This record gives sequence, structure tokens and C-alpha cells, in this order.
Amino acid sequence: MNLYLKDPQARIDHEIDWSAYLAGQHVIASAWHVGPGEAGGIAVEADAFEERRTSVRLSGGVVGRLYCVTNRVTLSDGQEDERSIHVRVEER
Repeated sequence: MNLYLKDPQARIDHEIDWSAYLAGQHVIASAWHVGPGEAGGIAVEADAFEERRTSVRLSGGVVGRLYCVTNRVTLSDGQEDERSIHVRVEER
């Protein structure tokens, strides 16, 4: 589990390097989801992907809350996979 700290006012980028999991494939689609979804919670502000990497910009969050940020990708051979990071919001 990857745990990151985030200030509620910060807008930060996170990246997942998929190259170790691709076995000759590449990423053709990427979607991000944050749970739990709540008013004032962490929001996906922007996202992008390349053949071997995905990224997301996160904003907001309620102090003291722990969020699971999941990236689900589709690979060039049609397989789907996902990885998650955990983000705890704290005043920094």
C-alpha cells in the first residue's frame, strides 16, 4: 500500500508507472476513482496517460480522512488492471 499525505489546500500530481506489469502491452485507456466520495472530499482535477504511465492531479479533501485513489487501465490487448494509492489529508 502506498500512503501519501496531502494538505487540503494542495493541488498535487501522482503517477503510476505501469511498465513492470505490461508484458509487452501498453496503456490505451485510463480512469481514476476516489473513495469515499463526499462533499469537500478529494477530487480528480485532471488526469493523463502515456503508453507506460498514468497520472492524476488531486485537490481538496477533508482533514483527518483517508481516501483510496484507484487507477483502472485498459491495455492494448484488451486486459484491464487497477492499482490504488491511499491519501491521508492533514494540515501541513
